[in-house]
Amino acid sequence: MALQGGGVFNYHHIPSVTRAYTTACLITTAAVQMELISPFQIYFNPDLIFKRLQIWRLVTNFLYFGQLGFGFLYNMIFTYRYCRMLEETSFRGRTADFVFMFLFGGLVITVFGLFVNLSFLGQAFTLMLVYVWSRRNPQIHINIFGIMTFQAPYLPWVILSLSLLLGDSILLDSLGEIFFLLQASM
Repeated sequence: MALQGGGVFNYHHIPSVTRAYTTACLITTAAVQMELISPFQIYFNPDLIFKRLQIWRLVTNFLYFGQLGFGFLYNMIFTYRYCRMLEETSFRGRTADFVFMFLFGGLVITVFGLFVNLSFLGQAFTLMLVYVWSRRNPQIHINIFGIMTFQAPYLPWVILSLSLLLGDSILLDSLGEIFFLLQASM
């Protein structure tokens, strides 16, 4: 697969955290798709986590974005793109800080996830990555479908608006937004 500048795609040139997370997401989705595991074995369920000590659910619920299709592709593109851009720019040479942001973001989303009825928190996590990137890159202009151009800090609000227009639940967007607001106030 050729990329911009005539380069060839090289898996090992993807930054380490981005490579590990997106690979885990792809493997998890493939395992569910091939029926090696069931979504019921990996979804976020506080009762199973705390009463039956199924601790893996604290991680696996962030790795599954649903069945293969447009929604999965959309989430994986956003995850890969904004995770990579953050790791290569804002966190360049600071992998430990990036991992800490991952853990802190996952913790915040998980805590708020305890109060809402969501099975998978990966989409909220992806949106958190988008929100952090947009705040760290206020000068960048984004063009959506050749229709609308705006500066990066407005990207979270555009995504929220698109979710509303498409009739999707904005609960996941809101969880990512909470982290964004917490991070912006730090």
